[in-house]
Amino acid sequence: MATSRFIKDRGLSFRMGVTVFLNGLIYVVLILAIWWILGRSTAGAILALLISVGIFFFQWYFSDSIALKSMRARVVTPEEAPELHVMVDRLCQLADSTKPRVAYSDSPVPNAFATGRSPQHSVVCVTRGLLEQLEPAEVESVLAHELSHVAHRDVTVMTVAGVTGVVAGLMMRSFLYSGGRGRGNSNTGGIPIQLAMMLVGVVVYALSFVLIRVLSRYRELAADRAAAYLTGSPSTLASALTKISGEMGRIPAQDLRAASGANHLALVPAINGRDVVQLLSTHPSLEQRLAQLQRISEDLSRPM
Repeated sequence: MATSRFIKDRGLSFRMGVTVFLNGLIYVVLILAIWWILGRSTAGAILALLISVGIFFFQWYFSDSIALKSMRARVVTPEEAPELHVMVDRLCQLADSTKPRVAYSDSPVPNAFATGRSPQHSVVCVTRGLLEQLEPAEVESVLAHELSHVAHRDVTVMTVAGVTGVVAGLMMRSFLYSGGRGRGNSNTGGIPIQLAMMLVGVVVYALSFVLIRVLSRYRELAADRAAAYLTGSPSTLASALTKISGEMGRIPAQDLRAASGANHLALVPAINGRDVVQLLSTHPSLEQRLAQLQRISEDLSRPM
């Protein structure tokens, strides 16, 4: 298998590794908590592990299908979208990476995303809004960003990291569906089992939620960096990000909601400025992204 030429940032890679490690540590604590709350039940811990594996496999294996459906996108052939395929072909050749399937969404929201369980089973998607708002060079810089996600297997990383939060969320729902009923247990000091599960679930979910957001922001910065060095034009990506972010404030709310299902994968989340605090930032701020691209531009302009 060919090695991708997308540049890696060791600092960002280290921070992402630490974040994944901490999230994994929380997952181990979660499984141990389930085992303890259920009276040191090995069966209960095994069930939690099996549920985790099942959730991971489903989200990982069907990641491309889920994302395409949420964006109402379809895979397009070279005959249907020749210019788009030419851009992807050129970037894949430049990066020495596997070409993903190419998809198109008729959404007016200017955006793009890439997903898939591996470089050999991946898809990159652009919207009608993106193609209408950006110049061809800017579209190519966006595609480079998305292709770097594929090359770095970001979908697998984020899926693994997200399992902890999903299991914790199921624990909270078990309390709500049971109406808070549950018999006491000596391990929990007489606290009903369902209540103990609820409390553990809330704490673990909150910690995992924060770590996932941190990891997601690192992931986007790493993709920006990889795309900027691959194309050799960080200013073009900066221009694309600025245009897309500006357009979000002018998109009707119903269109933003329709495109929000793939926010965690998108180049820029389909939100307006008033919603940023509510989202709790899956993406770094535009200012932070532009500052990094400016540093890269200065680095590339230095004489060798």
